[in-house]
Amino acid sequence: MASPYDMIVIGAGPGGYVAAIRGAQLGLKVAIVEREHLGGICLNWGCIPTKAMLRSSEVFHLMHRAKEFGLKAEGISYDLDAVVKRSRGVAKQLSSGVAHLMKKNKITVVMGAASIPAKGKVSVKTDKGTEELTAKAIIVATGARARELPGLEADGDLVWTYKHALEPKRMPKKLLVIGSGAIGIEFASFYNTLGADTTVVEVMDRILPVEDADISAFARKSFEKQGMKIMQKAIVKKLDRGKGTVTAHIETGGKTETHDFDTVISAVGIVGNVEGLGLEEIGVKIDRTHVVTDEYCRAGVEGLYAIGDIAGAPWLAHKASHEGVMVAELIAGKNHVHPVDPDSIAGCTYCQPQVASVGLTEAQAKDKGYEVKVGNFPFIGNGKAIALGEAEGFVKTVFDAKTGELLGAHMIGAEVTELIQGYVVGRQLETTEEDLMNTVFPHPTLSEMMHESVLDAYDRAIHY
Repeated sequence: MASPYDMIVIGAGPGGYVAAIRGAQLGLKVAIVEREHLGGICLNWGCIPTKAMLRSSEVFHLMHRAKEFGLKAEGISYDLDAVVKRSRGVAKQLSSGVAHLMKKNKITVVMGAASIPAKGKVSVKTDKGTEELTAKAIIVATGARARELPGLEADGDLVWTYKHALEPKRMPKKLLVIGSGAIGIEFASFYNTLGADTTVVEVMDRILPVEDADISAFARKSFEKQGMKIMQKAIVKKLDRGKGTVTAHIETGGKTETHDFDTVISAVGIVGNVEGLGLEEIGVKIDRTHVVTDEYCRAGVEGLYAIGDIAGAPWLAHKASHEGVMVAELIAGKNHVHPVDPDSIAGCTYCQPQVASVGLTEAQAKDKGYEVKVGNFPFIGNGKAIALGEAEGFVKTVFDAKTGELLGAHMIGAEVTELIQGYVVGRQLETTEEDLMNTVFPHPTLSEMMHESVLDAYDRAIHY
């Protein structure tokens, strides 16, 4: 039996490894257990490698626009294997960085599959056998994996999950993407930009269904302009797999049509990695593959916490990281630890054009009973956007008409995934419309659109 730890973290993704580091900073004796890759899915198979691939497609897109900028580029093409190799290299570099951080912070790393046989105990199956660990507190950060629907299961050949799409054996010619959340739309954007004939099927009445309705509508028009086919309120009922071909039976408007594709990417959500941990046996409640927790990520058993994707929506790396910090501080006995507010967590989608948002949509705010003031400002009214050749998009802000509280902000266009942080900070500081109006934004920048959108909500926009 190993000497007791103050804290054991199960899972070394962006929630787990951050929790381990924060715990070590606070003087705790920490161990972290990981069955596959340091950095988890996000770093190895999600956030990071997808952004590397999307950057390649973005550059490819810009090369085709060279003439607009007074430049010449001829014989433009791509090497898919080289694009993937760069993406994997980026992931490998960052995974190595996590290993360095574990060593730097004197965190014990145990590679293997963990289970919790009893309160305060972790059993790890390693290559060398079973290792038994004990701790005063245990954090479960095992993340999630792609959901697979009956009849739509991935085979790695004709039907792919995100992992297959990150290491494609070939370039799809005719691609079906099932699901239009962030993962589906990002892969649709990547492969469409590289020339795949791309169709996106969404069961809801609009793509990017968690975004503000105005953002969804603008995105659809933009994607269709790029050549994508968008099918909303549609369901893929089944896939008939042949030699090099998949026939999809798609139901829409009460009728079922068949369409042939050579590749299908299934992006219909995620399920939590709760199996094999022994959670229910020790009294943890599981609801639809996710651990039920309170606002401080406590899992209903003394000394046991669950963070990140396994603890439910929003399924975002930055949410997991902040929960990890919060829980580590709770375990270390720090005072004034604040729970993470889901409504103040930004969501970002790295398609072309990019999409970013934080807080309530206009419809959500009205449903909650708010009287709202809404501002909009288009990229075409911004000097920097025009100079960049990126005049497509807009910024939308939603305020409480009575108090001036910033309820939500929603953007679509170039680099909005970087801009959104301004509104995130504003919400964290409980800003009002007056604070934002009186803030001096630098010129010429895309951020000026944020200012103008606020001004527009109060009929004071200057440049549009």
